[in-house]
Amino acid sequence: MSSDTSARTPTTPAEEARVDAPRPRRRLGGRRPPEGPRATFRQLLPYLFEHRRVMAVIIVLSVLGAAASLGQPLLVQRVIAVVEQGDPLGRLVWALVALVVAAGLLSGFQHYLLQRTGEGVVLSSRRRLVGRMLRLPISEFDTRRTGDLVSRVGSDTTLLRAVLTQGLVEAIGGSLTFIGALVGMFLIDPVLLGLTVLVVAVSVVVVVLLSGRIRVASRQAQEKVGDLTAAVERAISSVRTIRASGATEREIAAVELDAVGAYQRGLQVARISALVVPISSIALQASFLVVLGVGGFRVASGDITIASLVSFVLFLFLMIMPLGQALGAVLSVNQALGALGRIQEILDLPSEDHDDVRTAAGIPAGGPAGTADAVTFDDVHFRYPASPDAAPAADDGSGDGAPADDDLTVLRGISFSAPAGRRTALVGPSGAGKSTMLALIERFYDPTSGTVRVDGVDVRSLDRVDLRSRIGYVEQDAPVLAGTIRDNLTLGSPEATDDDCRRVLEAVNLTAVLERGDEGLDAQVGEDGVMLSGGERQRLAIARTLLSAPPILLLDESTSSLDGVNEQRLRGAIDAVAQDRTLIVIAHRLSTVVDSDQIVVVDGGRVVGVGTHSELVVSTPLYRDLAKHQLLV
Repeated sequence: MSSDTSARTPTTPAEEARVDAPRPRRRLGGRRPPEGPRATFRQLLPYLFEHRRVMAVIIVLSVLGAAASLGQPLLVQRVIAVVEQGDPLGRLVWALVALVVAAGLLSGFQHYLLQRTGEGVVLSSRRRLVGRMLRLPISEFDTRRTGDLVSRVGSDTTLLRAVLTQGLVEAIGGSLTFIGALVGMFLIDPVLLGLTVLVVAVSVVVVVLLSGRIRVASRQAQEKVGDLTAAVERAISSVRTIRASGATEREIAAVELDAVGAYQRGLQVARISALVVPISSIALQASFLVVLGVGGFRVASGDITIASLVSFVLFLFLMIMPLGQALGAVLSVNQALGALGRIQEILDLPSEDHDDVRTAAGIPAGGPAGTADAVTFDDVHFRYPASPDAAPAADDGSGDGAPADDDLTVLRGISFSAPAGRRTALVGPSGAGKSTMLALIERFYDPTSGTVRVDGVDVRSLDRVDLRSRIGYVEQDAPVLAGTIRDNLTLGSPEATDDDCRRVLEAVNLTAVLERGDEGLDAQVGEDGVMLSGGERQRLAIARTLLSAPPILLLDESTSSLDGVNEQRLRGAIDAVAQDRTLIVIAHRLSTVVDSDQIVVVDGGRVVGVGTHSELVVSTPLYRDLAKHQLLV
């Protein structure tokens, strides 16, 4: 446990900005932000064209299946005519059986290819989405819920499968059957065909009118599923806190409220779908009754034969079947487009790589690399972006390019330098902006104004990957990834050997975790490192950074969860690895940084003192008060 007597320190730079700050004002009525862009069918085509070869085979199979199906009524008509004349059937029956079997086999193979291609569409969409999500600027994760992002990868992408498996490609082949059936029916009896088309046209008009409502309702339903996923993720990730606070029932009620919302939106889709699905059945029954009634009269009057009427009825079924496929395609495509809109919303966001190109344009490189100062802050202001549902901040009217002095402004003119190969400590009260300063060095964010330099070069002119390869960063909450000890250690050093891993574990006094079982480095740490103590998680995170040994080390409260013995041993390990390296450390316990080469005191987003411990005790009242409270003066 930390000896810090203040309230729990923020765990992220964004939290640090919001300590003691009021909640952002919500829009009238607490409504969600405006909907993202609606997807169009054109945006769906790239997912389908990725599988164009297989789809070409599927279309060929559809054409062959349509030909096999259209040949059956003609053969049936011929069989009936031969029977009426009393002639032998010969090979007609075998030809009819062959067509039926061929149509069945073609349909089965086509179904398999459709299912496989549908899974391929889901896979490619998930690859694109995950690839873009993990490259988004950090600021996007500050304003979006993790569960909603997970829902887009899971349930939204799954709906794209329905485009292929529930009618779209089948409707292409079905259109040939539809046209062929119309031609056959026209040749048999144009009058009956006219009556049939009239009934079918009514159903098509109804579907077209409902299709737009299906797309909107589907998107709203997916948004509610995203809300539910976010609520479940929040509850599960905080289950220990919820249990300890006696809030289990309240959290269950909150999750159930989101579940009910998803249920109600799902019902809305079901109600609209319920109007679409029966249309094909009604069209078939109405057409069938019209054909039987009018067709029977025309047979009685001698206008057509019984064989022609039977053939016409078979063609009618062949026409209605693709019509049902087309109606199902309209339903599935509009549902998929509702989900695709949420997917495209993420894909259309600029990635960090794109942001690098845009930001670096026109930025001078600064001083030469290898200057005396490893890190320099020059009049840096920073304001966190407002959340989507927050009201815009008022303009302060300064017009000088500096951010408005509001609740989201964290840094207000920070200037200091961290000498290369030396140890610099950042101290100050919670919410002063210390963690944000490390986040700017890592380029998780860019300054609102001012300049951050590494080795004399403006970080905005550097590629983020190259910049971060020079920096080791241990976050305040010491995150541990689900997996093995080795997975966590080699996250940034995939080439490290087992001996290297054991060496850094020994340096941070963590070899005991290898002796708890027979797995050694392959021992599982659990979700978020739940199988490790808080101090062990912190030491494992530090060991991961020590393994890569970059030229600059950033440590944010790296010893806050350690006892005295482990703290001293860890400080020794850091001292050893910090030789000839630049170390910037944030600490609330001044005892851990009193021997630093330089201490920077930060308060309210401003630097209020720079010097050694003995100098600051004399020159800076805030530091003197902190030292007195911790019995260091």
